[in-house]
Amino acid sequence: MQKARPKHLALWQIRLPLPGIVSILHRVSGALMFAAIPFMLYALEGSLSSAERFEAFKACIAHPLVKLFLLAVLWAYLHHACAGFRFLLLDIHKGTDLPTARLSAKLVLAVSLTLTVIIGVLTW
Repeated sequence: MQKARPKHLALWQIRLPLPGIVSILHRVSGALMFAAIPFMLYALEGSLSSAERFEAFKACIAHPLVKLFLLAVLWAYLHHACAGFRFLLLDIHKGTDLPTARLSAKLVLAVSLTLTVIIGVLTW
């Protein structure tokens, strides 16, 4: 008896477990940091080249959208670091059982978001 298989994959119906979400966010945060490299290098070069460009840099980062972008890059860095540490532990076979893997995924999300909020509030 043949089963009627779906012809199209319904991605919105797939329920990914939390460790899978952390893994995807690790890739997204890495891509975000990679995409931000040219902008960050340009800003660094401009802020170090002259006093006038430093003042322009300060005025640019005072804009709320730029602050939001920098907050997203901050989250990407913190999440990538926390998840990377988790994956290093998984690579040496620490925390591979299901309850520990779920707990470490929750910790990665909680720590990265908490640190982003704390550092974002302190620097906003």
